[in-house]
Order: sequence, then C-alpha cells, then structure tokens
Amino acid sequence: MKKVIVTGSSRGIGKAIAESLSKEGYEVATHSVKSGGTDLVFDVADRSAACAALEKWVAENGAPYGVVLNAGIAADNAFPAMEDDEWDRVVRTDLDGFYNVLKPLVLPMVQAHVRGRIVAISSVSGIAGNRGQTNYAAAKAGLAGAAKSLAVELARRGITVNCVAPGVIETEMTEGILAEEALKAIPMRRFGKPEEVASVVKFLMSEEASYVTRQVISVNGGMI
Repeated sequence: MKKVIVTGSSRGIGKAIAESLSKEGYEVATHSVKSGGTDLVFDVADRSAACAALEKWVAENGAPYGVVLNAGIAADNAFPAMEDDEWDRVVRTDLDGFYNVLKPLVLPMVQAHVRGRIVAISSVSGIAGNRGQTNYAAAKAGLAGAAKSLAVELARRGITVNCVAPGVIETEMTEGILAEEALKAIPMRRFGKPEEVASVVKFLMSEEASYVTRQVISVNGGMI
C-alpha cells in the first residue's frame, strides 16, 4: 500500500485530503501541531522538530510515496500595521514549512527509487495577491516557486511536484470573511468545498497524473 503524509490534516482542507486519499486506498499518515489522534505531531515551522519526527517516521515506515504540504496559517493585517511577528509566523509556517518537511523526505524517496508525488497547497492569494495578506501572499507565492524548482530537480527521478491553489473554501480559516463582498469576486457565486480541493490532490497523486509536474492548478470558481 502506498504511504502518503498529509500535513495539517486535523481539519479543513487537510482533513478532506486525508480522508479522500484514504478512501482511494492510500495509507495516510496524518499530522497536526498538537496531539489529538494524528500520526505525526510537530510544528512545521520548527525545523529540528520536523526533522526528528519525519526521520523517525521514515526509519519505521520507509520512504513515503507521496507528501501533501497543507499545513499553514494566516495573520491578516494592513501592511503599515503589520507586526513583525505576523510576518515571521506566516512565512516560517507557510513557506519555511516546505523546506522543513521535505528536506528529511526527498532523499529517502530518491534513494528508494520511489516514483512519487509531492503536492503543495498554495492559494489564489499567492497568484493574484490580496488586500491585508502581504505576508500570506508572499509565502504562498514563494511556495509555488519552490515547488516548480523542485519539480525540475526531481523530474528525471519520476517524482512529480505540483501546487494546488484554492480560492475561498468553506473552512474555519474563512469563517470571518464577509460573504457578500467575497462572492462578488467569484464568478460561480459560491465558496468552494474542501472536498473539491481534495479531488484535485487525489488526481495529482494518481498514476494518471504521472506526466503532470511543475504546475499550479487553481480551484477557485473562476476568480482568476
């Protein structure tokens, strides 16, 4: 059975991805920052903790077939009012987390000749930008750039690397959004569902997606 690690999978989009992949027959290792029923517990912004947890997991389970980088946070604020901590926490989690999670995993995947899959969850904000999200947009745009570069490095190994960029999805992170204003920017006039993002990730994990790499696939109801 193919093993897949999904970070930030205790709720929202990550939970939907983990459940979708599990139903598809993958052996999913779930992750959260706090203990509570997940297989892996560490803060993706903490490099040493991530490395220790993932090296231990690889030692016990072997190299994963797939990795979904979903863990992320937002701390929205107008740029002139943005605190240093709001910038640092978002960038360290959403962007540095890419390096912190994948660094202990990529070499084992290469050494095991795994023709695997890596999917990073970016955002429409990383493509188009958004008011009050300079920190979040910077991190998510950087995530897409990192994924595209890694895709080039790993292409000959048969490992694909892609991004999925959701728009406004019905999760706890979007509960504070003013629906009436947000819907004006969405041609489909509705928010997306976590399962609609998960279905795209499920495809990118599949054998049918073996020739899809270095791409950013938007799931946003036509926002851009």
